[in-house]
Amino acid sequence: MDPKLIAAEVHNAYEVIAKGGIILYPTDTVWGIGCDATNEAAVQKIYDLKQRVETKSMIVLMNGDRMLHSVFHSIPEVAWQILDLSDKPTTLILDHPKNVAQNLIAADDTLGMRLVKEPFCYKLMERMKRPLVSTSANISGASTPNTYHQIHPDIVQGVDYVVQLHHDRAASKPSTIIKLTLDAQVTVIRK
Repeated sequence: MDPKLIAAEVHNAYEVIAKGGIILYPTDTVWGIGCDATNEAAVQKIYDLKQRVETKSMIVLMNGDRMLHSVFHSIPEVAWQILDLSDKPTTLILDHPKNVAQNLIAADDTLGMRLVKEPFCYKLMERMKRPLVSTSANISGASTPNTYHQIHPDIVQGVDYVVQLHHDRAASKPSTIIKLTLDAQVTVIRK
């Protein structure tokens, strides 16, 4: 992928996100809808667009350990082991998040997060200096689209910006989801 094209798309997406907008973008798994994870109004726009109840929380993407430490009070040791050993994208649900929009935090005071290395997402978060909300690009209850072209027109038209990368690439599988508690309970939610 052309670094200049990635840089241009990072710039365009950042400009929208910085003004409280929401974007449609390729992740390391499926196409996602995202915004600044600290902006409660932008998070609400995503819930509204997806017709999703707020009790069904969304995840955030992060680009490294520093961001992870800025969002969670404490990270269980097993989380680092899972992240180091995982050979596919893995979302961890962790206890007691901080410094994110309140409407992202689940009723049990948890938040799902995934570390990503995918160049567009990584560089966008580097520019934002904040986590990026990520939720599948579908109306709540509908199946997750496999390609950009399967995304419902209401989603495409409902975002403030569509990232112009990977429109012809098929998505990989959604991430594994593992819930970890500070008292060392591990629950696999999705393999």
